[in-house]
Parts: sequence; structure tokens; C-alpha cells
Amino acid sequence: MAGYKLEVTTGDMTNAGTFDHIYVTLIGTGGRSERTEMDNFGVDFKTGMTSIYTVKTCSSLGKLLLVKVEKDPFFFLPETQWYCSKIVVTTPEGDVILFPCYRWISRGELVELRGGRAMKIFEDDHPLLIDHRKKELTIKKTLYHGAELMFKGLAGSTEQWKSIEDIKKIFWSKTTKMSEYVTEHWKEDDFYGYQFLNGINPNVIKKCSELPPNFPVTEEMVKPFLDKGSSLQKEMEKGNIFLYDLKRMDGLPTRVCDGELLHVTAGLCLFYMNPENKLMPIAIQLNQQPSEQNPIFLPSDTETDWLLAKMFIKNADSMLHQSVYHLMNTHYLAEVFTVSTLRSFPVVHPLYKLLFPHFRYTLQINIMARNHIFGPDGILSTSSLGSEGLTELMRRALSETTYSSLCLPENITARGLKSIPNFYYRDDGLKLWNIINRFVKATVGYYYPSDKTVHKDTELQEWISEIFTHGFLGNKASGCPADFYTVEEVIKFITMVIFTVSAQHAAVNSGQFDYHSWVPNGSLLLCKPPPNTKGQSSMKTILETLPNVGHTVSIAAMLWVLSEMYTDVVSLVPLGTYPEEQFDEPVPKQMINKFQAELSHLRGVITTRNSQLEVPYTYLNPTQIENSITI
Repeated sequence: MAGYKLEVTTGDMTNAGTFDHIYVTLIGTGGRSERTEMDNFGVDFKTGMTSIYTVKTCSSLGKLLLVKVEKDPFFFLPETQWYCSKIVVTTPEGDVILFPCYRWISRGELVELRGGRAMKIFEDDHPLLIDHRKKELTIKKTLYHGAELMFKGLAGSTEQWKSIEDIKKIFWSKTTKMSEYVTEHWKEDDFYGYQFLNGINPNVIKKCSELPPNFPVTEEMVKPFLDKGSSLQKEMEKGNIFLYDLKRMDGLPTRVCDGELLHVTAGLCLFYMNPENKLMPIAIQLNQQPSEQNPIFLPSDTETDWLLAKMFIKNADSMLHQSVYHLMNTHYLAEVFTVSTLRSFPVVHPLYKLLFPHFRYTLQINIMARNHIFGPDGILSTSSLGSEGLTELMRRALSETTYSSLCLPENITARGLKSIPNFYYRDDGLKLWNIINRFVKATVGYYYPSDKTVHKDTELQEWISEIFTHGFLGNKASGCPADFYTVEEVIKFITMVIFTVSAQHAAVNSGQFDYHSWVPNGSLLLCKPPPNTKGQSSMKTILETLPNVGHTVSIAAMLWVLSEMYTDVVSLVPLGTYPEEQFDEPVPKQMINKFQAELSHLRGVITTRNSQLEVPYTYLNPTQIENSITI
């Protein structure tokens, strides 16, 4: 007679327990046990409980392969799903084997758990395990499909605001220190420039060494705003001139509001990094083609002319941020990564174990986003572009999206921003990229010691092929790999995936209420056309251009929801935290501990720096970054 000790853990979330009967069958190379009920004296399977049971067999089952779990009704009680976290089995030979579960189990469901040791496809040598692996992926492919669809298909009052001060009244109970700072400083040029480095869309400006031919800024226009004795040409040669070109907005269809066709700016904004290391806007043209009806606005123009010009640039930037840099480049890419992972890797695969914690709740939040944010009746449909215009904008952006643009070190270099001062997004982001990269390099290198092991892993090749096909629509010009040939290629790609769904999402998401709840600082909707002459505007023009009271409140409410971490249903799981024990080998566990230690050190560095800044940059502090996209 042989005895197997089972430690069965029920999850600690609400309603994780069950009164139903739970049975297990142990399957090994030498046979299988009888179907045995897990039944101790008293109540079993309470929330958060770990209970110990014994399964007896006539003799050893040999190498333990699978634990089969079944759930049957308890008398006539209604169905209660059970959340099984894990089962740890101690064999008669003294081996302790983790069988991760971390899922809900319903009545009549067939659940067969693999041991926690990660296995690539060519390492499974037992016919039972090979068959189990194939069946698991067949089922998952029927459950998860259509990852390309998001790319291919992609509060009431109408009263106008009477004064800027009136807008502040909607925030009497919902403000942050940063949103209050924005409310007071939004008109200032240095703060306007600061936002393109450390606001919620730090992805768009580039160093300018030569003006575009359609942006005829002259030396005389900008000389008053440059260092004394300098010139535009000299400052471009020094690397102090930067450009934001919104040409991808040109010709987009816009929405009709109150019988009027709305307008969107496909403008250009020129910035100057001055001797005080402040990034200052110095020239704005609101449409691509220069003409008398498309003047170049300057800081020396009337206050309201210059303010309107900046507002229209920020309006276009807000829509570009939400649809492309936030939804498409984090949420929707994460969905492709998630679905491809679910379809291509069995749960025993090492890359499934590494990646899946970074996809927690992503599919759920994206379904909600489609309905309530980006859908035909979602809040973004009330933007100046509306659903049709935003979809076309995303289509254009996707055709231009490159793999290198998603890799932060290459992105920063390509935009010429390696040495621009006070760029905290870059500083913190590159540190995080390197920390993630070291963790991924250690973990991937452990399971793939040579390029040959990459070639042999057909599941890995299918994974990247699905991402290339459905995420980048098979566009070779994107630079996204369709196959992996080396370990280094795998390391770089997985670093990008984890960075995108954690740090990059935090950078473009977490500050939305801080920066844009004060709608004059970055409105998704402007109701009047941009100015085409100088000297004709007033504060009344600005108030008429801003969205009405109802739209303002709706936009601010959406930004509050998008920026707020879950507190009731989903608890924050910071980057590098892995509450679900997926790996059974000691080496990857040690790598996780080192990863967490490096993140903890960076947290201290960022906290110390922020204590000395008037405007702290907090969005890439590891404690504020979620492991996955959950909001």
C-alpha cells in the first residue's frame, strides 16, 4: 500500500469556496489511483483554506504525470463554482510536486493538472502528456480566436460654460494634487511643453534638424523666443529644436455636432529647449498646407489667439493619445499577445508561465472598453472625430506602427531624445526596460540555452506567427518577426511585451485624470473651427470652443474611471508580483526574487528624485505599475 499526501488550496477571493463534492484521480507512468473524494471531518474547501488529504494506492504510480479534478453536486444545492489555487502532492518516494490550477471549476468540467515544472513541446516524452498537450491547445483554439478584429473592424446638459472659473465647480469632490496643479498652470508655455515629455502622451515629439517645407517658420518670427544672439538654425544644429507633426490627422472624417461639422487640426508645433532646460512652444501652424488662412501663431500674438492655437494642438493630441497610443498600442496589442498566448501555449509551457500573469483581466477590460469607451455609443464617439474618424486614425497608425517604435530604447534614439533634459518618462522607462530585460534574459536563457532549442519549439514559432499575422496584419515593413531564429530575438520580443502591458500602459493611462480632467488643457472635443486669422479671438471665443457642460462632465468622469485603480473587485498587483505559484523549479523562483529586488531599488531612486521636483513624475514608479492591463 502506498500513500500520497495532497495539500489542496482554495483561493482567497470572494465566493471561492464550495459545498460540492471534490474528487481527484492521480495518474502516473505506473498506473492511476481510484477516484477519491477529498473529504475530511467538518467543512472542506472554504475560501482561503488549505486542507490535507491522503490518496491510497496498491503500489507506487511511478512518475506522477497528471492530477484529475472533478466536481459533483452536493445533494440538491445550486451550483457553486470552486476556485482551486493549487494542489501540492507528496509522493511515497518523498518528492513534492506542485500542480498549479488558479482557475474556477464548474460541475461536470474535466480538469487535468500538469505539474509545475515548465516543459517545452519537444521535452514531453510520455504519450499521455503529449496527447494531453495537443488536446489542451485544440480546446483553447476554439475558445480564443479573432484577435485581429479590433484592428480590421475597428450627463446631459447642453449649456455652455460662462467662465473658466465655472468649470472648476465640477471637481469639488474629485481632484488630485496634479489635477489641481494643471488647473492653475495650464496656460503657461513651459508647462505646455513639459507635458510632451512627462504628460500622458510622451511619444510624439522628435528632434528637428530641418524644418518641413510646409512649415515656413522664419528666423524673424521666432528670434524673440530664442537665447539672445542665437538663431533658429544655430539652435537646430545644437539639437535644441523639436517638432510635433500631426500630419496623420489630415483629412480625417469628423463628427457632426448640433448640425455643424466639427474640425480637427492636422497641425505642426515647434518647440525650443531653452537655456533653463524648459521645453517651450515657439510656433504653431494649425493645418498642413501654409496659406493666408493658415497663419503661424506665435507666443507674441494675443493671449487668446496663442491659447486657442495650443488648445487645438492638444485636442488633436488627445484623440491621437486615446485611440493610438493608449487603446491600440497597449490595450489592443495586449489582447493580441493574450489570445496568441492562450491559443499557442499549454499551461505547462515556460513562456505561458512567464507571460500569463501579465495578461490578467486584459480580455475582460477590453470587452468593456469596446462597449463603453470606443463603441458607437461610447464616450470617445463624442470626440471631434467620432467613432468613424477615430477608426480611420487607428487604421492609418497601424499601417505605420513598427516593432522598433514599441521598443523604448530604439524609440528614444529614433526620435533624437537621448539627451534632452528633464525627460523623466525616458529616464524611468529605460531603467524599467533594462530591469525587465535582465529578468527575461535570465528566465528565457534558462529554458532556451541555445538557438537550436528556439528552432525546435513549434509552439513558440506558432505564437510569434499569430502575433505577426493578427497584431501586425502580416506587414513585413513593421519589422515584427514572423519567426524566431535566436534566443536574443525571443528575449527582446518578450521584454517588449511585458514592458508594453505594464510600464507603457501605466505611462499613457495613469495620469489621464491628472492632466485632462481639466478639459481646457486637453479636450477630446472642440466645438468651433480653429482660428484662420489673428486678432479676432477673445475669452468668449475660448468658452464657445470648449465642450458644453454635459460633455465636459462626461469626459472628466471617463478619465476618472480610466485612471482609477480597481479597489473593490480587483486588487492592484504591482509589476513583478506573482501571487499565483506557476513555477516549481527553484531557479526561476530565484530570478523572480532578483527581479523584485531591482524593482524595489528603482522605486527608492524615483521616490528620492520626485521629492526634489515641483511636478513629480510618478507614473513609472514600480509600485504604481500593474503587472497587466486591468483598467
